[in-house]
Amino acid sequence: MKKSKIGYLIIASAIVWGAVIIGCALVLKGTSYKEEVNYILYGGVISHLLFIWTPLGNQFRKK
Repeated sequence: MKKSKIGYLIIASAIVWGAVIIGCALVLKGTSYKEEVNYILYGGVISHLLFIWTPLGNQFRKK
């Protein structure tokens, strides 16, 4: 894996978690909806693991 690809994955990770934080803030704005926030957080964790850490893990396993 090239260094630039690792950099793109790190940036993608930051974008995913930025979107998760913004989504949580929008749901919590003036309300107390715990269940909806949990769904957003679960989606963020799953997408983060699938799209960011799976390719990195595969690359490190090859070395």
